[in-house]
Amino acid sequence: QVQPVESGGGLVQTGGSLTLSCTTSGYTFGSNTMSWYRQAPGKEREFVASHNYHTGATNYAESVRGRFTISRGPAKDAIKLQMNSLRPEDTAVYLCQWRNSVGTYWGKGTQVTVSP
Repeated sequence: QVQPVESGGGLVQTGGSLTLSCTTSGYTFGSNTMSWYRQAPGKEREFVASHNYHTGATNYAESVRGRFTISRGPAKDAIKLQMNSLRPEDTAVYLCQWRNSVGTYWGKGTQVTVSP
């Protein structure tokens, strides 16, 4: 069973920065895509950013492009999300997703709160 685990959430003021980390345990193999999603209270879960291990390609939601940076490492199945210029609307539970051709696995999430 593949299990992503997030860390690094917290409370920050508007304009501040946070770095989220996700590590993955279990039987991981082959190429995969790791992504960050977020879910605010009363809202649908939304895509934030992704990184493909095989190609190195990254993808971002328009709402975070230029402010957030996703990176892979130090382990093969670990990713970070550097979040700068945070806004109150970035407040949400941030979830890590590990996905390959066989399955999709989710972490439990880490809370990010941005105060006005």
